[in-house]
Amino acid sequence: MRTLELAAAPVPVIGQGTWRMGEDAAQRRAEVAALRLGIELGLSLIDTAEMYGEGGAEVVVGEAIAGLRDRVFLVSKVYPHNASRSGVAAACERSLQRLKSDCIDLYLLHWRGQYPLAETVEAFERLREQGKIKRWGVSNFDLDDLQELNEPACATNQVLYNPEARGVEFDLLPWQQRQGMPLIAYCPLGQGGQLLRNPALREVAERHAVTPAQVVLAWALRQPGVIVIPKAVDSVHLQLNVEAASLQLSAEDLALIDAAYPAPARKRYLQMV
Repeated sequence: MRTLELAAAPVPVIGQGTWRMGEDAAQRRAEVAALRLGIELGLSLIDTAEMYGEGGAEVVVGEAIAGLRDRVFLVSKVYPHNASRSGVAAACERSLQRLKSDCIDLYLLHWRGQYPLAETVEAFERLREQGKIKRWGVSNFDLDDLQELNEPACATNQVLYNPEARGVEFDLLPWQQRQGMPLIAYCPLGQGGQLLRNPALREVAERHAVTPAQVVLAWALRQPGVIVIPKAVDSVHLQLNVEAASLQLSAEDLALIDAAYPAPARKRYLQMV
């Protein structure tokens, strides 16, 4: 698996997302098993948040990484309404308890809220000094947000990025690439399956004898400094995700995708889900 440097650590360019995990007790065993299999396959970056299942996803992750913690790069996020000096500390402690871990490798502000960024950064730095987190970053920040933050210690920005939502290519992604700040792409396969039914993506998939999902992951990974975090609970999907890291799309493939989903020609508001 190809890697890049994130928060001073080598991480795979394809990780494991956990949005919607921990919401159905009947799925818990399958979710835990999928995350553990993903780790075995090299998908060692696991992304979660206190928002997902109101802590339920973190509980699933905690169970999945039991005995494997030293093999996992763990990312979690704090709610904006918990992003005060005292709120960040309390939220992080709850997350650590659910994750059954002493430390979170990368702790993100899920999106901007009511508290000043300086206050949240101060709280993050205190957690780092205490050894509760190793590094911190942000999520759902547009370019002006990052420029206002103006913090070289910010390790990443996690945003929505896929062919249906490629507005970040106009200014945000190039800026992050110049800064050496990796972009973590959430929902890289879109939502609801509509993206994967697109005729252009299906044509490219047929050319390479792969799935449309693999094409979409390879499309995002064509960009330097991008990490994708698809969610998968099926073992076949996990293996296909791993294989997508080595798929190389041709100029003809990319032109066909561009025709279906044009690159942005102007600034667009940052899309979020």
